[in-house]
Amino acid sequence: MLGAVLAAGLIPRKLRAADGLGRLEVFPRPREAPDFSLRDAKGEEVRAAAFQGKGLVLNFWATWCPPCVEEMPALEKLRAAVMDDGIVVVAASQDRAGLPVVQNFYDRNGIAGLPIWLDPRGAAGRAFGIPGLPTTIILDRQGREIARLVGAAAWDMPDAIAAVRNLLPRPPAGAETTET
Repeated sequence: MLGAVLAAGLIPRKLRAADGLGRLEVFPRPREAPDFSLRDAKGEEVRAAAFQGKGLVLNFWATWCPPCVEEMPALEKLRAAVMDDGIVVVAASQDRAGLPVVQNFYDRNGIAGLPIWLDPRGAAGRAFGIPGLPTTIILDRQGREIARLVGAAAWDMPDAIAAVRNLLPRPPAGAETTET
């Protein structure tokens, strides 16, 4: 499927470097993703299997990382743009202090449309082998890694939204698309 998306030219050949999107690496074949877990804002563990059947844009970030902070509003807008397509946007905080520091950041910056997710010990980030923050991993509906971007990007730009939608096409009619 991914090869067909690329061959059909559904991903812009040259995403703008100025938006950070030029670093989006789309893999010729899906890669097996590690089994990972995150914590939601209630402190509940959520395993990778909870995202099966959904497209997943998984962003690793931290409140102390300036490019991450700059990227958060764009991720919030991306989430709003793609949620009806069965695509989940998860911003997994790497802050070791956990929920209090992330909740304070969200409150100070008016982030209300992006759920809080935590990876306070960095286990999910290590499992994916992220080289630094921010890093965004795109997983297909079978839970396989199909693309990766290291660094910040303007995820709310029309080309970025189109690229995410094209990488993660809508599921067939009647398929489950409820957000986790």
